Amino acid sequence: MRTWRRNDTSAVSVTLFLTLFAGQSGMIALSPVLTQVANDLDVSASTVGQLRTISGLAAGSTALALARAARRLGLRSLLLAGTGLVAGGSVASSVAPSLEWLALAQVAIGVGVAVLLSSATTAAAEWASDEHRARVLSWALIGQPAAWIVGMPLIGALGELSWRYGLLAMPLLGSTLAAFALAGRPRTPPVDRKVGLRAALSQAPVARWAVAELLASAGWTGTLVYSGALFAQSYNTSPLVTGLVLAGVAGAFVAGNVAFRSLVGADDRRLIIRLSLALAVLLPVFGAVRPGLAVSAALMAAAAFLAAGRMLVGNAFGLKTAPDQRLAVMSARAAANQFGYFLGAAGAGAALAAAGYAGLGLALGGFFAVAVLPLVAPPPRHRHVRVLSPGSP
Repeated sequence: MRTWRRNDTSAVSVTLFLTLFAGQSGMIALSPVLTQVANDLDVSASTVGQLRTISGLAAGSTALALARAARRLGLRSLLLAGTGLVAGGSVASSVAPSLEWLALAQVAIGVGVAVLLSSATTAAAEWASDEHRARVLSWALIGQPAAWIVGMPLIGALGELSWRYGLLAMPLLGSTLAAFALAGRPRTPPVDRKVGLRAALSQAPVARWAVAELLASAGWTGTLVYSGALFAQSYNTSPLVTGLVLAGVAGAFVAGNVAFRSLVGADDRRLIIRLSLALAVLLPVFGAVRPGLAVSAALMAAAAFLAAGRMLVGNAFGLKTAPDQRLAVMSARAAANQFGYFLGAAGAGAALAAAGYAGLGLALGGFFAVAVLPLVAPPPRHRHVRVLSPGSP
């Protein structure tokens, strides 16, 4: 029996908003100060970007194990553990004396983010009634761009003093707020039904959706990892200006989330395909066409608007693929997101090193183009039906 009241929609929305705010704060901290970290540690920007490949592998593996852990821990306990990992990882990142130390600290943050993402999106379905589920999920997901809006200017401003302050402030603040919100809520029991990940992924619709989410996550997270460097290196923007630009992009993401909320449930699969194709066209333009800061910012804002809609509809579609195995499905989604960091950072970083930002844009758009393929339904099998006329044997 749930100890949360299912009609407590506002409290659930705020709490889940804060948990994803905390997780996203940990994910974005490197973006505005990536070039400063590279210069201070005497490595290239693409090398620092590869930190997400390491943390992505660890976090993805963690997400795959969450379904089993949920048999002993409630969602509230998992969420509290996730906030602790993000907070601890941010402190360790801020004092990192070397790239290797920073990589280990980012692993802790990545694992915490995986816990928060899978548990919070599952809680949006478990703790909200059917009629409020899309609204709660939407508000929870808005926590991610809200972290951009608040965090990017703050991280950029602190980055003017030291990148170490930038890596500390937002993840620690976000985790503390989320932990307080969770601590004030009732304890929740462990998930009491079978939540096997293997069983969920053995279902063809779930498996196809998970592959599509992996590829889309690679495209969008690759965009997030290298967008700050694109602005800084293309237009010589300071960390503060870079942070302000990325905060504006996050505002476009929020607008996309709200705009597409009413379309959830209509024809989710077709809408996901259309949004993916639009991003497959737009991101190569973002990488190649850079006549000025305003144009690049507008192109990324447009991409963020579309990506927000795709993320919201994609999560809602996944929750419906296996209603009796939601945590397993959302664990697969979190794993896809984190492995997407590995794939996106590695692939986009290689493209950036080989062909500059034009190559980066092509790689990012390519991820979204390929993400359409698993969602294209196989052609229906038509059976020959013999039509009998009256009196036929």
